[in-house]
Amino acid sequence: MSLIQCPECSNQISDKAVMCPKCGFPISGRGMGYEYMSETSLFGLPLVHIAKGVDPSTGRPRVAKGIIAIGNIAVGGLAIGGLSFGVISFGGLALGLVALGGGAIGLLLALGGMAIGLVAIGGGAIGYYALGGGAFGVHPLGGNAQDPQAVEFFKHYLGSWIEQYQHTGRR
Repeated sequence: MSLIQCPECSNQISDKAVMCPKCGFPISGRGMGYEYMSETSLFGLPLVHIAKGVDPSTGRPRVAKGIIAIGNIAVGGLAIGGLSFGVISFGGLALGLVALGGGAIGLLLALGGMAIGLVAIGGGAIGYYALGGGAFGVHPLGGNAQDPQAVEFFKHYLGSWIEQYQHTGRR
Protein backbone atom coordinates (compact mmCIF):
# COMPACT_ATOMS: atom_id res chain seq x y z
CA MET A 1 0.00 0.00 0.00
CA SER A 2 1.27 3.44 -0.86
CA LEU A 3 0.02 6.95 -0.28
CA ILE A 4 -1.32 9.15 -3.04
CA GLN A 5 -2.54 12.72 -3.08
CA CYS A 6 -6.27 13.46 -3.26
CA PRO A 7 -6.90 15.38 -6.50
CA GLU A 8 -9.47 17.59 -4.73
CA CYS A 9 -7.91 18.59 -1.38
CA SER A 10 -4.31 17.32 -1.67
CA ASN A 11 -4.70 15.18 1.49
CA GLN A 12 -2.46 12.07 1.63
CA ILE A 13 -4.62 8.95 1.25
CA SER A 14 -4.17 5.22 0.60
CA ASP A 15 -4.02 4.11 -3.01
CA LYS A 16 -6.67 1.53 -2.03
CA ALA A 17 -9.13 4.18 -0.80
CA VAL A 18 -12.47 4.43 -2.54
CA MET A 19 -12.87 8.07 -1.51
CA CYS A 20 -10.93 10.72 0.37
CA PRO A 21 -11.78 10.57 4.09
CA LYS A 22 -11.24 14.34 4.41
CA CYS A 23 -13.30 15.77 1.52
CA GLY A 24 -15.25 12.72 0.23
CA PHE A 25 -13.87 13.00 -3.32
CA PRO A 26 -14.33 9.64 -5.13
CA ILE A 27 -11.00 8.13 -6.17
CA SER A 28 -11.16 6.62 -9.67
CA GLY A 29 -14.78 5.61 -9.12
CA ARG A 30 -13.87 2.22 -7.61
CA GLY A 31 -16.94 0.57 -6.14
CA MET A 32 -19.03 3.69 -6.65
CA GLY A 33 -21.02 2.43 -9.59
CA TYR A 34 -22.77 4.47 -12.23
CA GLU A 35 -25.70 6.86 -12.42
CA TYR A 36 -27.54 8.47 -15.32
CA MET A 37 -30.65 10.60 -15.01
CA SER A 38 -32.36 12.08 -18.07
CA GLU A 39 -33.12 15.78 -18.05
CA THR A 40 -36.66 15.11 -19.31
CA SER A 41 -39.14 14.42 -16.54
CA LEU A 42 -42.80 13.46 -16.14
CA PHE A 43 -44.79 13.80 -12.92
CA GLY A 44 -41.64 14.99 -11.14
CA LEU A 45 -39.70 11.85 -12.03
CA PRO A 46 -36.93 11.57 -14.61
CA LEU A 47 -38.00 9.82 -17.80
CA VAL A 48 -35.00 7.47 -17.46
CA HIS A 49 -32.92 6.82 -14.36
CA ILE A 50 -30.13 4.24 -14.41
CA ALA A 51 -28.27 3.64 -11.15
CA LYS A 52 -25.96 0.94 -9.84
CA GLY A 53 -23.36 0.67 -7.15
CA VAL A 54 -22.96 2.80 -4.04
CA ASP A 55 -23.67 6.50 -3.51
CA PRO A 56 -20.32 7.90 -2.29
CA SER A 57 -21.97 10.63 -0.21
CA THR A 58 -24.11 8.23 1.85
CA GLY A 59 -22.38 4.87 1.41
CA ARG A 60 -25.78 3.32 0.60
CA PRO A 61 -26.81 1.44 -2.54
CA ARG A 62 -28.07 3.71 -5.31
CA VAL A 63 -31.78 3.40 -6.12
CA ALA A 64 -33.02 4.10 -9.65
CA LYS A 65 -36.28 6.08 -9.46
CA GLY A 66 -37.97 7.15 -12.69
CA ILE A 67 -40.63 6.51 -15.27
CA ILE A 68 -38.13 3.96 -16.63
CA ALA A 69 -35.87 2.82 -13.79
CA ILE A 70 -32.94 0.45 -14.30
CA GLY A 71 -30.58 -0.61 -11.55
CA ASN A 72 -29.76 -3.05 -8.78
CA ILE A 73 -32.75 -1.53 -6.98
CA ALA A 74 -35.33 0.04 -9.31
CA VAL A 75 -38.57 1.90 -8.60
CA GLY A 76 -40.72 3.26 -11.43
CA GLY A 77 -43.37 2.86 -14.08
CA LEU A 78 -41.17 0.32 -15.85
CA ALA A 79 -38.71 -1.05 -13.30
CA ILE A 80 -35.85 -3.37 -14.24
CA GLY A 81 -33.48 -4.57 -11.55
CA GLY A 82 -32.37 -7.18 -9.08
CA LEU A 83 -35.05 -5.82 -6.77
CA SER A 84 -37.73 -3.96 -8.70
CA PHE A 85 -40.94 -2.16 -7.75
CA GLY A 86 -43.11 -0.78 -10.54
CA VAL A 87 -46.26 -0.74 -12.56
CA ILE A 88 -44.48 -3.20 -14.87
CA SER A 89 -41.60 -4.82 -13.06
CA PHE A 90 -38.81 -7.17 -14.22
CA GLY A 91 -36.23 -8.52 -11.79
CA GLY A 92 -34.83 -11.18 -9.53
CA LEU A 93 -37.54 -10.14 -7.09
CA ALA A 94 -40.21 -8.16 -8.92
CA LEU A 95 -43.20 -6.45 -7.35
CA GLY A 96 -45.83 -4.53 -9.32
CA LEU A 97 -49.16 -4.54 -11.12
CA VAL A 98 -47.49 -6.84 -13.66
CA ALA A 99 -44.36 -8.62 -12.41
CA LEU A 100 -41.90 -10.93 -14.15
CA GLY A 101 -38.99 -12.42 -12.24
CA GLY A 102 -37.47 -15.28 -10.32
CA GLY A 103 -39.82 -14.28 -7.55
CA ALA A 104 -42.77 -12.27 -8.86
CA ILE A 105 -45.56 -10.65 -6.89
CA GLY A 106 -48.07 -8.97 -9.18
CA LEU A 107 -51.32 -7.34 -8.24
CA LEU A 108 -52.80 -8.37 -11.61
CA LEU A 109 -50.31 -10.72 -13.28
CA ALA A 110 -47.23 -12.51 -11.97
CA LEU A 111 -44.89 -14.64 -14.09
CA GLY A 112 -41.88 -16.32 -12.51
CA GLY A 113 -40.26 -19.23 -10.78
CA MET A 114 -42.44 -18.39 -7.80
CA ALA A 115 -45.43 -16.27 -8.85
CA ILE A 116 -48.05 -14.71 -6.61
CA GLY A 117 -50.85 -12.64 -8.11
CA LEU A 118 -54.45 -12.43 -9.25
CA VAL A 119 -53.27 -14.43 -12.28
CA ALA A 120 -50.07 -16.32 -11.47
CA ILE A 121 -48.02 -18.41 -13.88
CA GLY A 122 -44.84 -20.12 -12.73
CA GLY A 123 -43.11 -23.19 -11.40
CA GLY A 124 -44.91 -22.44 -8.17
CA ALA A 125 -48.03 -20.31 -8.68
CA ILE A 126 -50.40 -18.87 -6.10
CA GLY A 127 -53.35 -16.85 -7.33
CA TYR A 128 -57.04 -16.62 -8.04
CA TYR A 129 -56.12 -18.23 -11.38
CA ALA A 130 -52.87 -20.17 -11.01
CA LEU A 131 -50.96 -22.10 -13.67
CA GLY A 132 -47.80 -24.00 -12.89
CA GLY A 133 -46.09 -27.15 -11.76
CA GLY A 134 -47.50 -26.50 -8.31
CA ALA A 135 -50.61 -24.34 -8.67
CA PHE A 136 -52.57 -23.14 -5.65
CA GLY A 137 -55.60 -20.89 -5.48
CA VAL A 138 -59.30 -20.68 -6.19
CA HIS A 139 -58.85 -21.96 -9.76
CA PRO A 140 -55.54 -23.86 -10.06
CA LEU A 141 -54.24 -25.64 -13.14
CA GLY A 142 -51.06 -27.61 -12.66
CA GLY A 143 -49.45 -30.90 -11.86
CA ASN A 144 -51.36 -31.00 -8.59
CA ALA A 145 -54.80 -29.65 -9.66
CA GLN A 146 -56.98 -29.38 -12.77
CA ASP A 147 -59.82 -26.92 -12.20
CA PRO A 148 -62.20 -26.77 -15.22
CA GLN A 149 -62.73 -23.00 -14.84
CA ALA A 150 -58.95 -22.48 -14.87
CA VAL A 151 -58.73 -24.55 -18.07
CA GLU A 152 -61.30 -22.31 -19.75
CA PHE A 153 -59.67 -19.12 -18.48
CA PHE A 154 -56.16 -20.03 -19.63
CA LYS A 155 -57.43 -21.57 -22.90
CA HIS A 156 -58.85 -18.15 -23.79
CA TYR A 157 -55.35 -16.60 -23.58
CA LEU A 158 -53.02 -19.53 -24.34
CA GLY A 159 -55.12 -21.46 -26.84
CA SER A 160 -54.42 -25.08 -27.67
CA TRP A 161 -51.25 -25.07 -25.59
CA ILE A 162 -53.44 -25.60 -22.50
CA GLU A 163 -54.89 -28.80 -23.94
CA GLN A 164 -51.36 -30.10 -24.55
CA TYR A 165 -50.39 -29.03 -21.03
CA GLN A 166 -53.36 -30.92 -19.59
CA HIS A 167 -52.43 -34.15 -21.36
CA THR A 168 -48.76 -34.00 -20.39
CA GLY A 169 -49.53 -32.76 -16.86
CA ARG A 170 -51.87 -35.66 -15.95
CA ARG A 171 -50.40 -38.83 -14.50
